[in-house]
Amino acid sequence: MLPILESTDTRALRRLLDRTPDDHARIEPAVRDILGAVRTRGDKALVEFARKFDRLEGPIELSPAEIHAGAGDCPREVRAAIRKAARHIRMVARAQVPATWTKQVAPGVKVSQRVVPLERVGCYVPGGRYPLPSSLLMAAVTARAAGVPEVIVTCPRPDASVLAAAVEAGVDRIFQLGGAQAIAALAYGTATVPRVDKIVGPGNAYVALAKALVARDCAIDFFAGPSEIVVVASSGDPAWIAADLLAQAEHDVDARALFLTPSRRLAQQVARAIEAQLAGPDAQGTPARDSLARNGAIVVTRTIAEAAALANRIAPEHLVVDTPELGASIPVAGSIFVGAWTAQAAGDYAIGSNHVLPTSGAARFRGGLHAWDFVRVSTVQQLTKRGVALVGPTAATLADAEGLKLHAASIRARLGIAPKVGPVKARARRPSARSSR
Repeated sequence: MLPILESTDTRALRRLLDRTPDDHARIEPAVRDILGAVRTRGDKALVEFARKFDRLEGPIELSPAEIHAGAGDCPREVRAAIRKAARHIRMVARAQVPATWTKQVAPGVKVSQRVVPLERVGCYVPGGRYPLPSSLLMAAVTARAAGVPEVIVTCPRPDASVLAAAVEAGVDRIFQLGGAQAIAALAYGTATVPRVDKIVGPGNAYVALAKALVARDCAIDFFAGPSEIVVVASSGDPAWIAADLLAQAEHDVDARALFLTPSRRLAQQVARAIEAQLAGPDAQGTPARDSLARNGAIVVTRTIAEAAALANRIAPEHLVVDTPELGASIPVAGSIFVGAWTAQAAGDYAIGSNHVLPTSGAARFRGGLHAWDFVRVSTVQQLTKRGVALVGPTAATLADAEGLKLHAASIRARLGIAPKVGPVKARARRPSARSSR
């Protein structure tokens, strides 16, 4: 049965909440080697790794005819679901695009915000235990909605559903690449794979570490760790709460699923419901039981306020709460699901909100993948003669205060104020070690 912990057991909580990656030191040398090989040897290294790790037999890139033919093999009901999900994602993403505006700050002083989409974006789509057309939709549809003219996808084993999602999203090119080698190709470019401005999308530990290592050379969305969910509730249907926890535990053995509640009775009911559902046919063959055994727990808190405070401390990827008021009291989360009917798994597919979300506490400083991830926001300034007369003295005074005299001089030149000129003092020349002998 899922362990039930007390919030007062600080040692157990510390151990439970520790999300320090334990495998990065082990895999970093291999990831660095892959990145370096692709960067220096290009397609030759890329093909070697694709054959070795992804068991690729054909060409790296799928032709447009192959993409459309593969998409045609996708069942009709799945294609319909893809279209509907894409429509919802597109609607939300378009509403997220930052606005272009112009503000007259003062007479003769104008500041504008200019929003320009990135030129080319690379979307990584995992190809592990399950095909993930939803991940392609979340990244590619959002990029297109932001106005990105070229969207590239890498996926080691794109099945019919992934190809159908690519067609719906308007993807330009698909490369059958996975792992750190795919990230290297997108970040640095090869003769076959063009270099992109930004890499987005979830992946395994090798992908996550590769993204972190190339981030100095190519923008990424964020570093992504294992998936996680925190449910906070003092009441509710135990079977539904259990189902939400198990849905996240299904991802892999490193996924984290936590239930925080002040109700011991509800805690016990949820624990029993989890056991019952793990015994059902849907859970067979999934990593859910191992995931819960390694990273899952139910924490009984003294109050609902304490549960909310603990959730804020965790900063989870997914947060599920039973009331709007409780959701408002827990602002530190990647995505928040409010009310008993709001199944978190629905957000993974069809609500329209993005499921590419910050993990490992990164929700402390950012939310999920967003339209603004795909644009450059620049400010444009313009002063008239009247405007520089108005703000120039203020700017020059501040430049003087910082000791940046040439900054001040460049402003005063426009104000018709001559720079101060004084005698240049020659610095005394110190004798060198050689001349002193």
